[in-house]
Amino acid sequence: MNLELPKLNYAFDALEPYIDAKTMEIHYTKHHQAYFDNFKKAIQNYPELLEMTAIKIVTDINKLGTTLNIPASDLQKIKNHGGGYLNHNLYWSIMGPEKELNETLIKKINAEFGSVENFKGQFNETAGRHFGSGWAWLVEDSENKLKIYTLPNQDSPYTLGDEPLIALDLWEHAYYLKYQNRRPDYIENWWQVVKII
Repeated sequence: MNLELPKLNYAFDALEPYIDAKTMEIHYTKHHQAYFDNFKKAIQNYPELLEMTAIKIVTDINKLGTTLNIPASDLQKIKNHGGGYLNHNLYWSIMGPEKELNETLIKKINAEFGSVENFKGQFNETAGRHFGSGWAWLVEDSENKLKIYTLPNQDSPYTLGDEPLIALDLWEHAYYLKYQNRRPDYIENWWQVVKII
C-alpha cells in the first residue's frame, strides 16, 4: 500500500476570509494527520489489508471483517480512521483559492438539479439539518445518479457503494474558531472556496 498524507496545494491562509488560517493549520496538521496515523496503525497487523488501497479497504470493510476474521474493535478503528483519512483527502482537494471548474460535473448537476444554485440550496438544506458531527455529501451512485445526503462521524459513502464527489466537513473542528455555533454561515460561505463548481 502506498499510503501517504496528501500535501495541500495551497497555503493555510489561502482560503481566508472564509476559512481562517489557524483552523486550516490545526485541521490539516492535527486532525487529518491523526486519522492518517491511526489508520496506518489499525491495519498494520493485517497483511492482506496492506496489499489494498485505502478506498478498497473502506469500501469492503464489512466483508473484510468477516473474511479476515477482524475483531469488531479493530474493524471499527479501521472504519473510523480510514473514513477520516479519505474524507479529508477529498475535502482538501475540492477547495482552493482559484476556480478549477469541473465542467463535466457542472453539466451533470445542471441536468439533475436544474442549476448549480438549486443544487447548492438542496445541499445546504441537507447539511444544515445534520445533527452532531459528520459530513454532507454529493455522490454518484451505482446507477450514475447524483444524490445528496449526510453521514455521521467519519462514515464514508464508499461503504454504501457510492462515489463521493463533494464533501463538506461538519465537525466543529472544521469551523469553530471562526464561526463558533454559526454552522449555517460556515456552510454558506464554504462555497466561496469550492473550486470545482
